[in-house]
Amino acid sequence: MDLSGLIDVRPGVRSGKPCFIGTRIAVYDVLEYLASGMTHDEIVADFPELTEAHIRAALEFAAVRERRLAAPA
Repeated sequence: MDLSGLIDVRPGVRSGKPCFIGTRIAVYDVLEYLASGMTHDEIVADFPELTEAHIRAALEFAAVRERRLAAPA
C-alpha cells in the first residue's frame, strides 16, 4: 500500500505527528482506538472523513515502523 497518498507529516499540525491527509486525525489516534477495542466500523462512524483504507493504512504504518525497529542496524 502506498501510504504517501493517505498519510503525511505537517510541522504545524498535531506537533508534526503523522496524520491522514486533509484531516487533523493522527495515525496514532486510530491505532489507540483500535487498541482500546473499537472496531473499524465504529471508527469510521465516529470520524466520517476516514474510510476503511485509512484504518488499513494506520495498521500498515505501524507495521512498517515495527519492521524498521526490528531490523538490525
